[in-house]
Order: sequence, then structure tokens, then C-alpha cells
Amino acid sequence: MKIKTKSKKVNKAWLNDHVNDPYVKMALKEGYRARAAYKLKEIDEQLGLIRPGHVIVDLGSTPGAWSQYARRCLSPQGAAVGELDGTLIALDIIPMEPIEGVRFLQGDFREDAVLDQLSSALEGRQVDLVISDMAPNLSGIASADSARITHLVELAVAFSVSHLKPQGALVTKVFHGSGYSQLVKLFKDTFVQVKPIKPKASRDKSSETFLVGRVLKGH
Repeated sequence: MKIKTKSKKVNKAWLNDHVNDPYVKMALKEGYRARAAYKLKEIDEQLGLIRPGHVIVDLGSTPGAWSQYARRCLSPQGAAVGELDGTLIALDIIPMEPIEGVRFLQGDFREDAVLDQLSSALEGRQVDLVISDMAPNLSGIASADSARITHLVELAVAFSVSHLKPQGALVTKVFHGSGYSQLVKLFKDTFVQVKPIKPKASRDKSSETFLVGRVLKGH
């Protein structure tokens, strides 16, 4: 999200925060493409979502930090390269640099043709975990942005209902504000267990949080 500002101070302050951010430093050191890896890591360490042998779908995957983390969880000794015990399919509207063993599909998750492509890539296999860090380009108009965010989460839930194993889980990014309570209700209507998590790696200033749904209802 680009912010036009007459003052360079805002950008300078952000850059200063970014450069000194412990998660940015850790990502560089540990070979992750973005600090976002630590958001998924914390959620996974709390809930034990990712195990070797799992089939995982990563929505809104670019630049690839969540796929990198999941990939290490699926490989012996947590290696960043080499053999993979499981399946990892990533999808984003913008290109992603390849990650060994990860199948990447480029397309818009809101389009039926792209959903069909993703379904085909699964080759009939049910999914253990859907992870979604998808967020729309924000316009700054609260009602329109809220509707876009809600729509993406609803699509992720619908995809999960169609493709998850009965005991499977969905992790999706949401934002506090308009529409948040409806999304919590949607999760509670869909999953047996629902947990909101605000990882430490999620910046305090950000309204983002993550909803985790586990075990599909009615299965």
C-alpha cells in the first residue's frame, strides 16, 4: 500500500523502524523473504498446525515467506532445500520467486477459472491446512476496503469447506473494524474451534489479526 505524503519524515520513520525491526533482522539471518514468516511460525507453535505429510494451500503467498516456513516444517530437520514430506501449493495474483518443492499458481483467487486450476492441482487430495495472508489493495475508503477484505475471507472459508479434511484448519488474516464480528461469526458457523491470534510479529500499529478455524462442523 503506497501512501502519498508531502513529508519525507513519515517514510524515513517507517524505514528506520523497518531496518531496526528485530523480525526483519531475523528474517535476513534465517533466510526468510519477509518478516511475515514469524507470524505463521508463532501461530503454528501455539497450535501445532503443520506436520510432515500434510497437504497445504498458501493463498496470497507472494513473496513466499509463509510457504518457506511451511516448507521447512515439511522437510526433514527443517531444511530449506531438499526432500519434502508433503504437498505445498501456493497461489497469488502477483509472481513469486520459485521455492524448491512448492508448486506456484499465478492468478486471482476471486476468479472461478483460477479456483478450478487450484482444485485441479490438488488432484483430488483433501487439504490439511489452508493458510491465507491475502489482503486487497486498500483504497482508504473504509466501507469499500472492509467489503473487499470480507470477500477474500469468505472465499477462503468457502474453499476450505470444499477442500479441507474434516479435521483440517484454516488460518486467515483479518482486520479489526467494520466486518470483523461478521467474520468471527462465519468462522464459528463453519468450525468447531475458533481462535483469534495477534502474533508478536504483527506490528502493534496494525489492525491485522489472524483467525484460526479447526475441525469443520457437520463432518
